[in-house]
Amino acid sequence: MAHLVQTMAYANAEPWHGLGNRLQPNQPLEVWQQQAGMDWQINETPVLFNISADGGLHVKAHTDNKVLFRSDTQAPLSVVSKRYQVVQPHEVLEFYRDLTEAGGFELETAGVLKEGRKLWALAKTGQETVLRGGDKVGAYLLLATSCDGTLCTTAQFTSIRVVCNNTLQMAVGDSSGAVKVPHSRKFDPTLVKQELGIGLSSWERFVANMRRLAERPIHKFEAMNLIVNVLGDPELPLADQPNQKALQNVYALYSGGGMGAELSSANGTAWGLLNAVTQFVDHERRARSQDYRLDSAWFGQGAAIKGKAYQEAMKLAA
Repeated sequence: MAHLVQTMAYANAEPWHGLGNRLQPNQPLEVWQQQAGMDWQINETPVLFNISADGGLHVKAHTDNKVLFRSDTQAPLSVVSKRYQVVQPHEVLEFYRDLTEAGGFELETAGVLKEGRKLWALAKTGQETVLRGGDKVGAYLLLATSCDGTLCTTAQFTSIRVVCNNTLQMAVGDSSGAVKVPHSRKFDPTLVKQELGIGLSSWERFVANMRRLAERPIHKFEAMNLIVNVLGDPELPLADQPNQKALQNVYALYSGGGMGAELSSANGTAWGLLNAVTQFVDHERRARSQDYRLDSAWFGQGAAIKGKAYQEAMKLAA
């Protein structure tokens, strides 16, 4: 089976999906570019089509669209509007240059998904907190883009729980903790960083929300109700839920089977319930492969499930 992750590099601990080339910490961006498989360009050419009706060759150009392709392999990536603004692989890494050289950030992973159609890099911000029982959570900055229209160029703050590598976007109040630049506009890294300045200060509010969740005890009925609201159909009785196995899996993780479930911050709390859902999405949920799981957890249905679980948990802690 083909992998979604074509190439990637990482520093420090091996990622939970077990993929990629390991680097020593604090490597130059040029080394990251090579080891993450991002040392190529996205080139473009007009769309051509054959109008011959007799099997010959009579080619015309479609001026409203263009083909994007890789400079190294000439492999096609997508057909997009001529107005589509491309973000190059090296631009994804360059976004972090001043942050790593002067801002205390440290690149942790970077790579190529779907043969080059998606690109990302993830860096530690240096901010972290410890909840009750030694439950450590760190803040990260993810930058991702696509060249096939499936993802805006997105910079977002993400939390990672160390004990289990659960990932959760740092949505705080009315702020999503993310800046999204559609491909109809040119990507301006300086402007994006200015907008994200609010997100950096939001870490303290996110920590406050985590502590509220860790202090909120959860009854069995509340736990199953949240799980059904997130993963099932709230209009149906529990016995009629179509995905009983998934619901029971999450409840088992919450009830002591999950990584870090025994910590006082998580044992019988809304924080533990939220992490049961995130562990299910990041590690347990059925997926074609680990790299498909990564794509879903960061960008797809898995990310949406975790976001909904966070919102439901915060309602309990309100």
